[in-house]
Amino acid sequence: MMKLIIWGFLFYLIYKFVFELVVPVGKATAQMKDTLKEMQETQKRQYAEQQAFRQTMQQQQQPKKEATRSDDYIDFEDVK
Repeated sequence: MMKLIIWGFLFYLIYKFVFELVVPVGKATAQMKDTLKEMQETQKRQYAEQQAFRQTMQQQQQPKKEATRSDDYIDFEDVK
């Protein structure tokens, strides 16, 4: 009878340990991984937007040059 009580108490302690410590820690770890992944995706998206903005700003700041070819040039001659 005493053996049964000890085994029952031992199973109770193991049960309490697993469901009050191991399971919540596992859930917290999974939640932290999800949060970290979401933060990384947000950071990547913001970085890409920033790079695109910088690129458009650089393109706008550069003077636009018209492509001229040397054979398109006609010498000016005085017509009398």
